[in-house]
Order: sequence, then C-alpha cells, then structure tokens
Amino acid sequence: MGKIAVILRVMPEDAETDLEALRNSIEERIDVNDFKEDEVAFGLKALLVSTMTTDEEGGTDYVENQLEDIEGVQSISIESFNKV
Repeated sequence: MGKIAVILRVMPEDAETDLEALRNSIEERIDVNDFKEDEVAFGLKALLVSTMTTDEEGGTDYVENQLEDIEGVQSISIESFNKV
C-alpha cells in the first residue's frame, strides 16, 4: 500500500472563526505535519494542513471525512496530492 502526502485547504465559516481552536480540533483527529495560513480576502484566512495518509486507511477520503464535521469548518478541498 502506498503513502499519500496531501495538503488540504480548510476554509473556516467566517473571519471570526478562532483558527487556533480549529487547529487544535484538527490535530485531535489527524496527524498533522504542518499548518500554514493563507490569506483569502477581507480578513478571512484558510488553513493549509499538511498530512500523510495511506491507501489502506482510505486515502484522502478518510482524512476529509475526519475533518468535515468539525465546528467552524465551512469546506475542505485538496490543494496537493502526491503518492510517496
């Protein structure tokens, strides 16, 4: 089974969403290699979440499913996907 390096763009519900609390919630659910913030517009920042998963775990679908119901998350999209 192959490993997958993925970067996800996690969009908060609005500019008032506490990004630190969002980071903590994400780290409770998946192993995070790195976080970056990406300025979107009007004070809204997205979190770029770097993580590793495997085909065996369910690939990127598994990771997205772990994050989609976190309070404060509006949407999740894949920014980068590489088989390692």
